Amino acid sequence: MKKFFLATAVCLLFFALSTTSASAVVNDTVKVGLKYGSGALTTANLENAQGAGYAFGYFDDQRQFVSLGSTGQITISMTSEDSWRVQLPGTYARFQAAQSAAAGYSGAFPAYISGSFVVRMGSYASSSAAQSAAASVGGTAVSPSSTGVTVIVTGTDTVLFQFDCLGVRSLGVMPQDSGGDPITWFKGYRYHGGYEYQRVTGGAINVINVVSLEDYVKGVLPGEMGSGFPAEALKAQAVCARTYTRRTTKHLSTYGFDVCNTTDCQVYTGASAQSSATDAAVDATRGLCLYYNGTLVEAVYHSSDGGATEDAANVWGGDVGYLKGKKDPYEATISIPNYQYTVTYTSAELTYILQTKGYSIGTVADVYVSARTNMGNVLQVTFVDTAGKSLTVSREICRTVFYSSTYGKSVRSMRFDISGGSGGTGSSGTWYINSASNPLTSLDGVYTISGSGTVSPWSGTTPYVITSSGTSALGSAASSKASSGSSGTFTITGTGSGHNVGMSQYGASAMAQQGFSYLDILNFYYTGITVG
Repeated sequence: MKKFFLATAVCLLFFALSTTSASAVVNDTVKVGLKYGSGALTTANLENAQGAGYAFGYFDDQRQFVSLGSTGQITISMTSEDSWRVQLPGTYARFQAAQSAAAGYSGAFPAYISGSFVVRMGSYASSSAAQSAAASVGGTAVSPSSTGVTVIVTGTDTVLFQFDCLGVRSLGVMPQDSGGDPITWFKGYRYHGGYEYQRVTGGAINVINVVSLEDYVKGVLPGEMGSGFPAEALKAQAVCARTYTRRTTKHLSTYGFDVCNTTDCQVYTGASAQSSATDAAVDATRGLCLYYNGTLVEAVYHSSDGGATEDAANVWGGDVGYLKGKKDPYEATISIPNYQYTVTYTSAELTYILQTKGYSIGTVADVYVSARTNMGNVLQVTFVDTAGKSLTVSREICRTVFYSSTYGKSVRSMRFDISGGSGGTGSSGTWYINSASNPLTSLDGVYTISGSGTVSPWSGTTPYVITSSGTSALGSAASSKASSGSSGTFTITGTGSGHNVGMSQYGASAMAQQGFSYLDILNFYYTGITVG
């Protein structure tokens, strides 16, 4: 979940926050998308890391594995690549019976087709070749399937099994281990649990890890927080990860799984990076989740808030009672990697970024923070082009609008300042006195304190501002915009990393180091919640 949301992700998360969701997990079993959509595979390999062999079958509606047959092979591949086959006469009640019948023919194998076991054999490039071979054994030619999955011995053309239920059911594979805890290799990572291979649209295969909720959370903690964090922070992260998983359904209708394995959901690396520290945190909080008024919360979190978290309403829109911004005094007490950031954009770069994203604006001449929240985070950013036309963006778009894969640049948090522009000191600008809750849109009627301590109305001379960096002059709007237009460079400096909503992971670490419990941490970052 440590991520920079793109604009499309904002809509998805806002929708999730504004709806009440029942638990997405069935029978404490999670479906995790490992490869899907544009990343789907034509061939997916498995290799036993702990245990030996595999059972073939499917997962029923309660996510219970229904075994149909098995193999002792330790390296197998599931493939969508198919060819014409010959199907022998007859059906069988059990896998073993079909397997025994297949043993009488060279290259024959058991198959489960629409609820019945049959025997198939051969691989043919054309219908005519398959029909000729079928005639010699009294069988029928079978065309390639758009929904079937074929299991082969990895690195060979030896078929072990074929499964095709026309998309009603998907092939399930469950690694076997007499010790009861099989672990398998897939794409460089080790995973607990079984696998589901969906091929319902005739394309490549979506690979899904079907795993117990607690094993899933153990696979999340190393990627989202890591074993170096204090135990109480890890426990807080475990409760958040478990809650997030139980609530989210963002991929269920499209792909048939609960969560993905990337920052779009939660980073999940299976058993590969598990440690005694992260496992202990999961075990110590087993089954515990966050609730608000009896309903599972959307337990969003981020790396660091830079000094204050933020209301969900000011980031994604829509008021959420348990996601309220708070000043965070804890992060500043520890050293946080890359806590401060600086990124510089030229006028040409901002113009390209905005126009590429579909905004109607000319050459950018000015950009400034035009509104802040009561927490001091950015609420609005305004761009002005050389013709004087302005564009104001709000909420999380203030951050994501700066993202550019072309230039490799982004703004990392909702807490930043912009220099090089006017600072909004024109007629539409805003000044803040002491805090973000005291804005002024004009300096008329403002009193100033001179160096000698004299208080008098501001007379139009240069005003000064006192910041954490010292005292500096505020130039006029005209001079600021002029210099901005000539230099064409804008520098953004900020603190923190992420969307600033919910729990700060490094803030949790700081609280834990000060002796706070995981319950203290959760109750600080989430308002009015219960843990149970």
